[in-house]
Amino acid sequence: MKVDYLVTMANQIADFFVSEAGPDAAPREIASHMTKFWDPRMRAQMIAHASAGGAGLQPEALAAARMLQPPAGAASAAG
Repeated sequence: MKVDYLVTMANQIADFFVSEAGPDAAPREIASHMTKFWDPRMRAQMIAHASAGGAGLQPEALAAARMLQPPAGAASAAG
């Protein structure tokens, strides 16, 4: 999946959780959502993107991406 699409989705999720939970709690909620509903390969791509600076991510989405744990066996699927 293209990282630009993942960035757009992450920012949309961030918009929702910032409005629902507030900016302080939003990163934890965003990370939880990504862990529950995103494919492991999507999470691996987002982790790699955040590690490379996270261009285009809103601050809350970037913080959430940095909270994510690499999915087991996803290292080879992230490329």
